[in-house]
Amino acid sequence: QVHLVESGGGLVQAGGSLRLSCAASGRTFSDYTMAWFRQAPGSERDLVGVVSMSGLSTYYVDSVKGRFTISRDNAKNTVSLQMNSLKFEDSAVYYCAASSGTVAVASAMDYWGKGTLVTVSS
Repeated sequence: QVHLVESGGGLVQAGGSLRLSCAASGRTFSDYTMAWFRQAPGSERDLVGVVSMSGLSTYYVDSVKGRFTISRDNAKNTVSLQMNSLKFEDSAVYYCAASSGTVAVASAMDYWGKGTLVTVSS
């Protein structure tokens, strides 16, 4: 079992920045691919980005590429999402998720946090 707890959400003006963090406990953190997803009201839960088990590889969806950065610290069992140049459409509940595999789609994630709300005012 892996327990994930997100933090860092809040209200920010468009163009601003937020840094989300996810603290993991339980099994060996470095055995898991970590991902951030987000879900806006009335929408599906969508992938934002992924970081590999080693932290050496990352992937971002086009809508956040160049603005968001995912990083992980396997010594501290944390993964972060640095969000810059935030837009109104980035408003959503952001979820941290862990997968024992290498494919980061919602249905393949093994563990989820409860989410943290990000609201971007226009």
